Amino acid sequence: MQQQWIQERIALGRSFITKLADDTPSAEGYETDQEQRKPQPPLSKPPMTKQVIPLPQAFGNLGRGEDFLDIVNRRKSHRVYTDESISLEALSFLLWCTQGVKEIRGRAYATIRTVPSGGARHPFECYLAIRKVEGLAPGLYHYLPLQHGLEYIGQPDDLEDFINESLCGQSWAKKAGVVFYYSCVFYRAEWRYGIWAHAPILMDSGHVTENLYLAATALGLGGCAVAAVEPHLIDEALGLDGKEETVFYAMPVGTVRPEDQPQEQAFYAFVQQQGL
Repeated sequence: MQQQWIQERIALGRSFITKLADDTPSAEGYETDQEQRKPQPPLSKPPMTKQVIPLPQAFGNLGRGEDFLDIVNRRKSHRVYTDESISLEALSFLLWCTQGVKEIRGRAYATIRTVPSGGARHPFECYLAIRKVEGLAPGLYHYLPLQHGLEYIGQPDDLEDFINESLCGQSWAKKAGVVFYYSCVFYRAEWRYGIWAHAPILMDSGHVTENLYLAATALGLGGCAVAAVEPHLIDEALGLDGKEETVFYAMPVGTVRPEDQPQEQAFYAFVQQQGL
């Protein structure tokens, strides 16, 4: 592989993060769609179906009476799960902690959520491959943050195979109770930030998944964020166009137990042996 090409790609990646586009002549006089007073895109994607499954919002019975520092110290990535089901209340808690809408500002100008987002744009949609959640049939679902509900999208021929293939063959994820898939509706951020929208989008995705890590840890669950996804496969299953909206990030979450730590350590030993 040519070193010049490698260095060009590295420079391109760095300029993307540092927004060097600010200094380019082509940016002079540029106005975003918001500055041009073009219509604002919807705050959230409307339901894809006519049936909404309401989620419980009474979290008092989940037993979360821990010191926050203890939760932070115990947070880690988990790739080994038991085959136990996750409760519907626990799933509702995870969704609320990562995308829940606390307030709508102005005339539907912005949502104030449980995670921060640049300009309160919140460009993400959350889809789920539910394998074992009490009270829900296995299949693919879409989270509706404005209603705090779910809608059922459909069932792949083999859900575990779909999870495995959608995460580039990471077979450990097939034992998760639920896989969170995050898509980006690009224009939701581009409307305000235009050509500079895309680096903040990636920053915002970290806010969401870190809240998911901490919320899962508070409930005694475990998960592992995954960047290796097959967007074309997932988009097709979810009915996304892959252009204006596409899946780019995922996180399996499942039940864990202390006695499975040796299996976790064996995984990391294998990674170390491979020099990864």
